[in-house]
This record gives sequence, structure tokens and C-alpha cells, in this order.
Amino acid sequence: MNIKLLNNILRHLDNFSEFTGRGLAWITLLMMCITFLIVVLRYIFGFGSIAMQESVMYLHACLFMGASAYTLKWDEHVRVDIFYRQYSVKTRAWVDFFGTLLLLIPVSLFIGWTSFDYMAASWRILESSPEAGGIPAAFLLKSLIGVLVATLLLQALAELLRNGLLITDNLSSDATSP
Repeated sequence: MNIKLLNNILRHLDNFSEFTGRGLAWITLLMMCITFLIVVLRYIFGFGSIAMQESVMYLHACLFMGASAYTLKWDEHVRVDIFYRQYSVKTRAWVDFFGTLLLLIPVSLFIGWTSFDYMAASWRILESSPEAGGIPAAFLLKSLIGVLVATLLLQALAELLRNGLLITDNLSSDATSP
């Protein structure tokens, strides 16, 4: 396959993760403002809102599940391997390539497969909050599992391409790289 095309695909996949990750980062500010408002309304005015409290949970889930691929792109996920840092660039590329191929992709597919019925059932009944006054869109919250799977699989493809190109010394300097 054309190396230039592979580098171009890698750049587009990385740009997608970068765009979504940076966009979702603004949710943190929104969560902080809503939390501040919840506290002020509750302790100064004696007013509580289940929907506002749930909105923070929804936003947190959106941030966590939507930005997981961005975190992976920048290699900021939890890494337990104590030897990894000492490896050469090519050895790390091999470890990352096989880790993506044998762990990330199968786990992501497993999450998608096992949660599909869960999400579909929620959509079928348009599930809402079990709390009175809560957000009537629990089905949207549960759909974030699908977003997590889709974005992780896209970034997994980018990681496979990046590490394959690194291993073969074909990674273009204009391809986005952490």
C-alpha cells in the first residue's frame, strides 16, 4: 500500500482525536460552573435540582468516554510496564503495535458487543432518569458507551498505522505524532 496514503490516513485519524479531545475539554469548565451553581443554589438559596446534579454526571461521562481516544493518542493513559521507558523507539513501537492489536482492539470490541443490547434496550424504551425531576435521557448517557468504542477503535487504527510506519521507518514527519 502507498506509504504516503497511510501517513495521510494517520494524520486524519489523529486530527479527529485531537479535535474531539480539545473540544470536549471545554466540558470541564462547564462542569465546574454547574457544580458551583448547584452549591450556591443549595446552600445560599435552599434550592436543589436533581436535573442539574445529573447534568454534571452526564457531562463527566461525556468527557471521560468521549476523550479516551485523545488520551490514548497522547500516550497519557495508565501504563504499568516499568521497562517500557527504557526501550528503544522501535521496541516501544512493537510493544504498542501488539498491545493495540491483541489488547485494545479485542477489549473495545468486547465492550461494544456486550453493551449493544444494553444500549438498544435503553433506546427502545427511551429510558429516563429513575429520579423524579431527573434528566429524561438516560438512553443518551448509555449511548456514550458506543461513542467510547467507536473513538477507541478509530484511535487504535491510528496507533496501528503509526507504530507500523515507525517499525518500517516510513513515518512521515508531517504525520501527527505525540
